[in-house]
Amino acid sequence: MQKVSILWADDEIDLLKPHILFLKAKGYDITAVTSGYDAIEKVEQRPFDVVFLDENMPGISGLEALNKIKQLQPNLPVVMITKSEEEYIMEEAIGSKISDYLIKPVNPSQILLSLKKLIDQNRLVGEKAISSYQQDFRNLSMSFNDELSATEWAEIYQKLIYWELELSRSDENGMKEVFAMQKSEANVQFSKFIRKNYRTWLTQPDSETPVMSHNLLKNKLFPLLQSKEPVCLLLIDNLRLDQFRVLEEVLSTVYRTVSAETYFSILPTSTEYARNSLFAGYLPADIKRRYPDKWSDFDNEEGSKNQHEEFFLRELLKRNSIDIKLSYNKITSLIKGKTLAENPSNLWQNSLNVIVYNFVDMLSHARSEMNVIKELAEDEAAYRSITRSWFEHSPLFDLIKKMADKKIKLVLTTDHGSIKVGEPTRIVGDKYTTTNLRYKEGKSLSYDDKDLFVVSKPEEISLTKPFLSSTYVFATEDKYFVYPNNYNQYVNMYRNTFQHGGVSLEEMIVPFAVFEPK
Repeated sequence: MQKVSILWADDEIDLLKPHILFLKAKGYDITAVTSGYDAIEKVEQRPFDVVFLDENMPGISGLEALNKIKQLQPNLPVVMITKSEEEYIMEEAIGSKISDYLIKPVNPSQILLSLKKLIDQNRLVGEKAISSYQQDFRNLSMSFNDELSATEWAEIYQKLIYWELELSRSDENGMKEVFAMQKSEANVQFSKFIRKNYRTWLTQPDSETPVMSHNLLKNKLFPLLQSKEPVCLLLIDNLRLDQFRVLEEVLSTVYRTVSAETYFSILPTSTEYARNSLFAGYLPADIKRRYPDKWSDFDNEEGSKNQHEEFFLRELLKRNSIDIKLSYNKITSLIKGKTLAENPSNLWQNSLNVIVYNFVDMLSHARSEMNVIKELAEDEAAYRSITRSWFEHSPLFDLIKKMADKKIKLVLTTDHGSIKVGEPTRIVGDKYTTTNLRYKEGKSLSYDDKDLFVVSKPEEISLTKPFLSSTYVFATEDKYFVYPNNYNQYVNMYRNTFQHGGVSLEEMIVPFAVFEPK
């Protein structure tokens, strides 16, 4: 392994010889200079891994040298060392993007710790994550076989997401493969749990029944409206729990997390069912019965089935005797997002602002059809990364920062998640069968997979029946439905894409979080 090369600039370098000898004994290569000018010259001549820079040197100050070095090598880590504890110096140094800040007199262990943070942090964090996950692996695997409640499954999934994010810091692919197998096994057991309990949740709810789409707002949002503080409900569609966690990091710059919980999306975990149910406060069959002109059984275009969300929400507020000033905005394009972010003043007078942002759903569907998106989001880690990048640079985040300035409480949730599919399963249906890859509804469905979740009586889970003999079939784990005609073509087209509509931890257990402005 090549030695780490350190440039150390200090006009009293002779006094630092014990430190330099200590670092050399640890295997570091040290180049010592006595001025800022010499430091700049050395950076021009050869590459270094780290620079230690004294702030107070004759000729040119450490801060001036820092700016020159950053112009030459913007990504070169620089550690500022100073006798002064004056705040303005610290702020200048931090504003110039130093990597660390040490106060004299420094001892060898401080220097070594700084180096470990800068050079070895990713490796050490990755190794620690692997070690800790190995210790927890057996406990997790054993818990899958227990008689778990919905709450316990939510806790397990949160723990799996924690380890997935921790292991993503490591370059050890072997342990990532082990984790992928464990998460797959968790989904096998979770699917069994849903097949066993889902009907009961809807027909005979009790204390073990989780909060679900149709009672989420009543149970979680409406209590927040009693405080009279303005609230923004932000629903980013198709947002998985792991994606939420990376967005939470971005939000932490302007908002602090009050609570981060989960709820269960209803089946099908698709926009027209889950989101309509969320805003209406009813299950799909009840929506159709109460508002027959607002529901269509035969339109397979998802967006066209969600034209009445604001109506449903206002009806739900009315049923719960909540009389407040409300705005509702659905953002389906970049232009609409920019327009709202640039002209938000109409929001400030409302008790409740509801914003539905469709970006993530568009991304997941585009990924199925666009090679560029496929390459950008080839796995879960890349999917999280592209979601975070979009959010950081989006009009939505600009709007959120303005809401934080106005002291508006933020509630962030979604309608359902998605899963990366990998295993095709054959199904046969007629021309009226739905086109979704994770669930099928039809009157003449033929399939041979015993692990699917089959509902031959839709009324048992409060779903609509376009035909007297309608059956719903839900894909479980990472399966996706493919017709026998053009089988290979569709297998290759959709394998490793992110889909929703079926039964999995990723699709069903989704975030509901409350934030308050910093």
